[in-house]
Amino acid sequence: MAVNHFDVVVVGGGLVGAACAYELAAGDTSVVVVDAHHPGRATDAGAGILSPESFGPSPAALLALADAAGDHYRALVPALRDAGAPDPGYDVCGALRIAFREVDDPFYAENREVAFARHGDVLRDVPVDRARELFPPLGDVRAAYLNPRGARVDGRALTAALEHAARLRRVEWRPGRVERLIVERGRVAGVETDGGRIACGAVVVAGGAWTPELASDVGLRVGVRPLRGQIVHLRIEGETGAWPLLQPVLSHYVVPWPEGRLALGATMEDVGFDARPTIGGMRQLLAEGLRVAPGLADATFLEVRVGLRPMSDDDLPILGPVPDVAGAFVASGHGAEGLLLGPFSGRLVAAAVHGAAAALDLAPFSPARLA
Repeated sequence: MAVNHFDVVVVGGGLVGAACAYELAAGDTSVVVVDAHHPGRATDAGAGILSPESFGPSPAALLALADAAGDHYRALVPALRDAGAPDPGYDVCGALRIAFREVDDPFYAENREVAFARHGDVLRDVPVDRARELFPPLGDVRAAYLNPRGARVDGRALTAALEHAARLRRVEWRPGRVERLIVERGRVAGVETDGGRIACGAVVVAGGAWTPELASDVGLRVGVRPLRGQIVHLRIEGETGAWPLLQPVLSHYVVPWPEGRLALGATMEDVGFDARPTIGGMRQLLAEGLRVAPGLADATFLEVRVGLRPMSDDDLPILGPVPDVAGAFVASGHGAEGLLLGPFSGRLVAAAVHGAAAALDLAPFSPARLA
């Protein structure tokens, strides 16, 4: 007979939900993940850029979260590998920030000033000829700097690794849709799913762009909306695994993977829950991609992936306890930085559920700011 009482229910099995479940189950906490796996889930499409050191002007709280998230990866990935999880698709390859048009110059200068003030001991300027050596398809470049710590991660592979490690900690995974949260006398009592009721003492809503549907059940207006991102995957001849990530300040990025695979993205489209790849989106990506890296003109088209990023109203993640409803927590709103911020966000929210000391102040990200 299926168990229908758990200490914690995690709603959503994407990267954030999987990371939170993994962290929650480190002790004796019983955890179940209910995952609808909506088409267009951001985790499945993300390009996987991990370069907090090259962030430009941003709120101080977000910069601190990004730096801590980058550090967290350097501990998490070895732990997953030690647990026998499948390859999480993580590799340090470096990240190249560039300006390639005159209009880029002031934005590049501002980005560089902020980044070097924070991580001048890590970042380094590189001559434009060296930039083209590092990323051979690159066209003319006006300025460039390198982040040697820049890394890439495969969102699907990392989520599978976290799920594997969480299951080893006795986390249960159930496919299905949570239809509503059950609140009794001001505290969470369970969730109603399309397969029946699950009683619990706490719920973490990690539903990505679909989070507002459930948050309203606990009287919370969560300012999250979907923002479509289309990413084109290409293949070229030769080995590309050692190439750095390419990050133009005002254009689309290119993420190289081993064996000639490259991801070119991403569009930013406010079209609701429409997860279709479109000709217009692909045209935009390919045209701009060839302006940045004309050496990709002979690449083979492989596929296009589409993700609905959960964008918050103020561009900050939404993390922590829901005001006035005991046992209700939210972990969402990561926008385009879900793959970077997601694992550490899961750890932070898991600590909040346990009532443990946080590794970072969650006040700037509290759901209370949107109530």
